[in-house]
Amino acid sequence: MKVTYDTYESNEEMVAKLQAGASGYDIVVPSGYIVPIMVATHLLAPINRKYLSNLGNLSSLFQGLPADPENRYTVPWLWGTSGIAYRSDKVKTPVESWAVFQDPQYAGKTTMMDDGREVIGSQLRYRGHSLNSSDPGELAQAKADAIAAKKQLRAYISAAVKPQLISGDVWISQLWNGDTAQAKAEQPDLSYVVPREGCTIWTDSACIPRKARHPTAAHEWMNYILRPEVAVALSRTTGYGTPNAAASGIMKNPVPYPTPAELQRLEYQTDLGKESAMWDQIWTEIKSA
Repeated sequence: MKVTYDTYESNEEMVAKLQAGASGYDIVVPSGYIVPIMVATHLLAPINRKYLSNLGNLSSLFQGLPADPENRYTVPWLWGTSGIAYRSDKVKTPVESWAVFQDPQYAGKTTMMDDGREVIGSQLRYRGHSLNSSDPGELAQAKADAIAAKKQLRAYISAAVKPQLISGDVWISQLWNGDTAQAKAEQPDLSYVVPREGCTIWTDSACIPRKARHPTAAHEWMNYILRPEVAVALSRTTGYGTPNAAASGIMKNPVPYPTPAELQRLEYQTDLGKESAMWDQIWTEIKSA
């Protein structure tokens, strides 16, 4: 079987491709918050569990999630958090809070993700609010905080910041834990923290597009990635956590699952519905400020 592998810059770009009629994909791997939108717009086909004999390898922690409460459309692939990466050799005081992005002593040495959901969400958590808030007052404060933080930023940049962290051009970044682990392989002085106010936890999942040409093969591939040894390889290669409990059990240094206490500080992004337009406008105003 010939495999074609494509990547995309955002979930929204991937959805736009499918909505525009792209029909050559048998598997797509979206992040959780976009899954309900894809289901509502008839872009995904339900999975047939009888073909997934390895489904029992998944941890219960990553089943019944907000994006797919009945586990009808998704097979969890990897999980992670969106916290703070920093150079411990440059930043002498351990980073503990989103407040670090307001600190003028690090001006020009910090970056935040080029992602409105993550930036605005982090500023909502900074003030003790849900990162899915639709409250106008809370969002206005988050906008003001983000604009204040922007004065210290070198750039809004996501995964592409890794070389700058490795070289020391950037000291502190809002970043995913797995990308931090990838950079740490080259720069041992990198550390990662979930801020005390909390941050995003996310799960990327394999799904089958409704227009998939080879749904049987898609199920076979899903069952393949559910093999413990394959899930181990995925986690080791990317630095992200595996939702596969059987795989985690045989790894030497697995990304540890969140404890109940840590889960209190972690939150999944959810579909914002009609509030998406308000969020988009705020993000546009932040970037143009």
